[in-house]
Amino acid sequence: MELPVYHTDGGESGRTVRLDAVFSTEPNDHVLWLDVRRTQASRHQGTHKVKERGEVKGSTRKLFRQKGTGMARSGAITSPLRRGGGRTFGPRPHRYSVRLSRKTRRLARASAFSYKVQNEAFRVVEPLGFEEPSTRRLVRIVKDFDLADKRVLVVTGAHAPEIYLSSGNLARVDVKEARTVCAEDILRAGVLLVEESAIDVLHQSLGVLPGAAKTE
Repeated sequence: MELPVYHTDGGESGRTVRLDAVFSTEPNDHVLWLDVRRTQASRHQGTHKVKERGEVKGSTRKLFRQKGTGMARSGAITSPLRRGGGRTFGPRPHRYSVRLSRKTRRLARASAFSYKVQNEAFRVVEPLGFEEPSTRRLVRIVKDFDLADKRVLVVTGAHAPEIYLSSGNLARVDVKEARTVCAEDILRAGVLLVEESAIDVLHQSLGVLPGAAKTE
């Protein structure tokens, strides 16, 4: 599969880049759901905690006799039945993380990329070459590609703090490094702007031998 390479001004450069067959795989919706669930679960801190009966400060004496009062039997003031008492079966700190195999995670990313390629929402662009953060320049690039009304994900080939900082004030533009982008990032975006240098990185992360991306 070959896709055209665009200049940063939105015009075609006359060159193409070859994508491996992993970008045209049959998408697996269940695996995508598993990976998105894994990503979202990893954001839960799991630090919630309430005090149970043995952890509430208060007297341990029995407030009134067991029988003859016409009321329900009750023990100490720390009982969950009383206001200010402990919580019954309250939340405890625990992990929400979901573990998936490397093969499953790779299949999820390949499925997400395949959806974007099938929907013509995968654009390969020449290196953006930001020397310093510039929100104005990033906005101009998005407008040149006629993507101002879409949610855009810029995938960089390497660590690019200048581009990342440029997107800080843009609600509909995200920037991710090719080796860290996940299926949720890809699915959330309407269109992907992928730097040409990121194609080889994506091939390697998806289990394709280096050099699979050839530019003509």
